[in-house]
Amino acid sequence: MLFKIAFRNILRNRRRSLMTGSAVAVGAMAMLVFGGYITYIFAAFETGLVQRIGHLTVFRSGYFVFGAGNPAGYGIDDYQDVMRVIAADPVLRPMIRVITPTQSLLGIAGNFSGGNNAAKTFLGTGVIPSNQQRMRQWDEYGVAPPEVPGPRLSDDAPQRGLIGGGMARILGLCQELKLENCPTPPPSRDATPAAPVDQNLTALAQSELGSGDVKNATMPQLDLLSATANGAPNVVTLEVAGVAVQGVKELDDNYVAMPLQLAQQLVYGRGEHKATGIVLQLVRSEDLRAARARLQTLIAQRHLDLEVRDFAELTPFYVQVVRLFSAIFLFITLIMGVIVLFAVVNTMTMNVMERTNEIGTIRAMGVRRNGIRLQFVTEGWMLGAIAATVGVILAFIVEAVINHAGLTWLPPGNASSVPFRLATPAEHPPLLIGTWLALVLLATVAALLPANRAARLPVVDALRHV
Repeated sequence: MLFKIAFRNILRNRRRSLMTGSAVAVGAMAMLVFGGYITYIFAAFETGLVQRIGHLTVFRSGYFVFGAGNPAGYGIDDYQDVMRVIAADPVLRPMIRVITPTQSLLGIAGNFSGGNNAAKTFLGTGVIPSNQQRMRQWDEYGVAPPEVPGPRLSDDAPQRGLIGGGMARILGLCQELKLENCPTPPPSRDATPAAPVDQNLTALAQSELGSGDVKNATMPQLDLLSATANGAPNVVTLEVAGVAVQGVKELDDNYVAMPLQLAQQLVYGRGEHKATGIVLQLVRSEDLRAARARLQTLIAQRHLDLEVRDFAELTPFYVQVVRLFSAIFLFITLIMGVIVLFAVVNTMTMNVMERTNEIGTIRAMGVRRNGIRLQFVTEGWMLGAIAATVGVILAFIVEAVINHAGLTWLPPGNASSVPFRLATPAEHPPLLIGTWLALVLLATVAALLPANRAARLPVVDALRHV
């Protein structure tokens, strides 16, 4: 009977109830749609990072703080044995999807062919191509864009690599790589003959790799110069198979990717080949904390001079984006909450004023103050529940329309556009349940103040109210 009376009272003034319910419904829809948007952003950003650098990376102690300036000095000794220990651990084994070594390096890349005399510092990374390709297939959240056909590294081509689009432009490889929107640099007035430099670098590369592996006329080539772990200069020849455009210009102008074997040859020469990192890509992101704790336990038990970092620590920009959008979502939530609060308070206050005689009558018939209070609170709860449910339905409709509209966007840090979509409320139940409960609770609390006022009305004054 209580719910039946509350529902009838809501319908007594349909226009007012409709306006108040619309405010609650729009608030629910806005929170769910924007929540779906930032949920998609977080999932897409995390997916891109995990595909590229994995969930966890094992470094030699001190590399994260000091190793960027001297990667060769922070190599992991016997890294293959460490990988076997990690892969064989009964706790970690079911969590790990891919485990692979990487080698970071820096140096100077030069293009001295065809009359060029261009050189550029580079930040390089050495990977196992097959493992990298498998990492790119990770898509736990179903948000990764379709794989774009293009040049890839290969285990069968140990001297073939990729460079950033800016690096190709600076080194004058636009025509050789057939790149669009890539201007050819004008000839320098102070250019010096390139032949002596080219001969010196070629001779050094031949001494390291053998005369038969240096020149391949089918692809443009770069001479990469770096210092070995012992401080001696070393040069290798990189066959440029294509361009991997990076979303950040500073990285795009310096990026070089190559097979691990070639990177180790450049950094360590004929010495012991090491790796600067052991990357672990997990099956599920929710296992990250458990996997990290287990890795730290293994390292402590075996007294290894290693440390573990996750992808968020390696990419501070990810943490900044998460905090920024979380703050925006909180701000929008507060605004919608204030709107809902005042809308319900205004509606229930008007209801109390219009039904003062009715309140006096039922009080005279023996209904206690708690009964009056419960009646108005139930009306506020019911109005909030109905409107919030309508808002959820509207959010499903809006998100379905957007997801099937074929929209694209360019996320921060990406070099190409990706499909734009929103995470539906069904894909994120905590957001759906939390939004619905928050709005219903807010509407109920908003009705409490007018309900207390109605309950405290003196019976005689209420009966003679005009």
